[in-house]
Amino acid sequence: MVAAAAASIVGAAPAERGNPPPLGQKCGVFPEPGAEVAADAPSLDDQRAWNQDVSKAPVDPRSDQIIDFINDHGGTELHPDFGSPREYGFPYAVVGKKAKRTKVRFTAYGDESDHGKYRIPLKTRIEGGASSDGDRHVLAYDKARCKLYELGRAFPDRSRHRWEADVGVIWKLRSAGLRTDGFTSSDAAGLPIFPGLARADEAAKGSIDHALRVTFDVTRDAWIHPASHCASDETSPDAPPMGMRLRLKAGYDTSGFSGQAAVVATTLKRYGFIVADNGSNWFFGGTSDKRWDDDNLNQLKEIPGSAFEVVRSRADVHTC
Repeated sequence: MVAAAAASIVGAAPAERGNPPPLGQKCGVFPEPGAEVAADAPSLDDQRAWNQDVSKAPVDPRSDQIIDFINDHGGTELHPDFGSPREYGFPYAVVGKKAKRTKVRFTAYGDESDHGKYRIPLKTRIEGGASSDGDRHVLAYDKARCKLYELGRAFPDRSRHRWEADVGVIWKLRSAGLRTDGFTSSDAAGLPIFPGLARADEAAKGSIDHALRVTFDVTRDAWIHPASHCASDETSPDAPPMGMRLRLKAGYDTSGFSGQAAVVATTLKRYGFIVADNGSNWFFGGTSDKRWDDDNLNQLKEIPGSAFEVVRSRADVHTC
């Protein structure tokens, strides 16, 4: 069923006006793990983890307790936190060699932000819409310089031709490097947002070959690399730390899924989730894109959190 579903959407119509443009072939999104990292290896402790197949990785010895804790502290089914409505999911811009530098004034976490050259047009769409009072993330993929610019709680100040934002990070897409331990990012875990988003253009090709970001109502006051920051007072060892890796169990039957949902379900078995932020239980990230079929994605809401298991990490848990 998955193979047939993938084939049915490979020939989907090209992006409509207003949908995110293609990224190009030059940069990618962080390095691949390499052939030396087998599918049965623990989850990696750098940004290569996003692109790591963990379908056969060892299970964390506290997996059952952690999954029970998660489901006891919020919703118990998956929820794709993205779709076709313009205000739903994460929008992003793709810029090239002609993109001009835009100044950023940091208003909260300037000491943990990157003070470099951001190339984020002031017209870039804001998560939740221009009037949103939420996290207001702004993302821009620089296909010429192989960089990713991410802002959190961002507001355009057109009179001064600059952004005002709580925090900002410039990620080098060809580097597996981490944030400084203890530093946050536009996600509470100190992780990049963009590599953990399901994209409609990937689903149209029949394969999303990277992990997806997920949130939980209650996280632990701890993190695991590639995360670098925590945002909780919960001390229970059963609470999920930031950066923790999960995957959909191999034995969970996804044969009844079709279309885009089938592609995502396969991704969750091979690449799984990485805990990125506090938020509603089992809400996972994707792009804002008219090419998403919301009715089809609703199939994923049938998957219970109990169908997941925690993957062992190569890194130790760092308690905050």
